[in-house]
Amino acid sequence: MVPRLVKPLKSTSFFLFGARGTGKTHFLRRFLDPETTLSINLLEASEFEELSLNPDSLISRVRAAKQPLDFVFIDEVQKIPQLLDVVHHLIESQQIKFALSGSSARKLRRGGANLLAGRAFQYYLFPLTQMELQERFSLEEALNFGTLPQLLQYTQHEEKEQYLRTYVDTYLKEEILVEQLVRDLVPFRKFLDVAAQSSGKIINYSAIARDIGSTDQTVKSYFQILEDTLLGRFIEPYHRSIRKRQRGNPKFYFFDIGVKRAVTKMLTVPLRPGTYMYGEAFEHFIIQEINARHQYLKPDYELFYLKSADHAEIDLIIDRPGLPSILLEIKSTDRITEHDLRHLYSLGKDLPNAQSLCLSRDPHPKEIIGIRCLPWQQALDEIGW
Repeated sequence: MVPRLVKPLKSTSFFLFGARGTGKTHFLRRFLDPETTLSINLLEASEFEELSLNPDSLISRVRAAKQPLDFVFIDEVQKIPQLLDVVHHLIESQQIKFALSGSSARKLRRGGANLLAGRAFQYYLFPLTQMELQERFSLEEALNFGTLPQLLQYTQHEEKEQYLRTYVDTYLKEEILVEQLVRDLVPFRKFLDVAAQSSGKIINYSAIARDIGSTDQTVKSYFQILEDTLLGRFIEPYHRSIRKRQRGNPKFYFFDIGVKRAVTKMLTVPLRPGTYMYGEAFEHFIIQEINARHQYLKPDYELFYLKSADHAEIDLIIDRPGLPSILLEIKSTDRITEHDLRHLYSLGKDLPNAQSLCLSRDPHPKEIIGIRCLPWQQALDEIGW
């Protein structure tokens, strides 16, 4: 078992959200004491049928427990949003604690579900990180196939490729069709492919709308579905003015590089160092790793990108309350040169209270034109988690 960085407090009820396949059920079954936990899995047809027809039957099941309960664990709670009213009642009347997992908060919010008004904390689970995997981590494996926990069970590339293809098909069936998040799946399938190809780039809603024969507003709603089902996240443009920051288009990153490659049907195309595809995948992986670490360990941090009017760009700005922001340049090269740092150097002069840092596959720490350049593992550890 790989130790996870997420650390829910056991003193109160909580939600654990995460995309399918990130290991929520596996984690909670080991995190909670099975002797004092009542477990309910809404993916089981009998459980779903009983509780969807009669949500109040949860009360009788709790009362029928043979011993005092520390927790009631409900898996995939978004499948029956009205069940949360009963959960709220049990928290208030009997001080029962609940562990509630789900792969989509969208259905809960869309349906006006009771999110327990602060009585349940919210946590998130992501694919495995390098910090979690430690000696089991392989950069080449992560770049080619991502880091979903199930992949650890497979040793052959063909097995990993087939798992990721099945994952994408399952997502389309279970998250989109079953949850009825879109009315017409055909344009959404087209969108998913274009969105994956655009992952890591600034979103051009109009261009994507033209590509899939739809409207800007529909494309925006599709991206929102991906974010709400935790299959990706936006990174907003940086500006000191919040109003101006909101005017710029964000970047969008899929939650896992392996899933992205499966959607774009590139799993059988090997990534070779020195190529554009390898550099793109490396940047994507670093963004995913930083996003997971900041959500687990420093949730008050914020992530931005910066692109100037003359198209100079800083890959990531990590805004750290009470500490200098970090301006991060991400390079997949194994030999950093001054040329690699020209944009970071020029834009960094306009942000004098920030620290400039370059991370790469170069194994030798160095300083070039006043910018610290570190191997990527060391750079991630020094960000200040």
